[in-house]
Amino acid sequence: MGSAQKGEAHEIASATKNRIVGVAELRTNTGFPALQAKAEGYKVYTVMDASGDPSEMASRTTLARLTQAGIVPMSTNAVFCELQRTWNRPDAAAFGALYGEYAPNYKAVVESYQKAQEVKK
Repeated sequence: MGSAQKGEAHEIASATKNRIVGVAELRTNTGFPALQAKAEGYKVYTVMDASGDPSEMASRTTLARLTQAGIVPMSTNAVFCELQRTWNRPDAAAFGALYGEYAPNYKAVVESYQKAQEVKK
């Protein structure tokens, strides 16, 4: 049974007027709450790389099942971009730090840029 089927997450989602829901958990388990939310009329996004699978076959079949049902697969990177939208915001540094924890290559580029700016002074 998925966490959204009979639990707090389902109650919270049902109580809001927002008809968009995101799902991220073990992908083979993501299907159940995602499919239920879709059946209840929600626009459903699932974060495919925010979870794991027991096998590549499980990942592929779950992705196929969800997309056939109209559920939109997303990556963690896409979620960051959707939430942040722009660097022109007061909390941009916090987003950058959080994104740096997710994407070490990004963190390395930022550190390199900061060091270059220090040397330039």
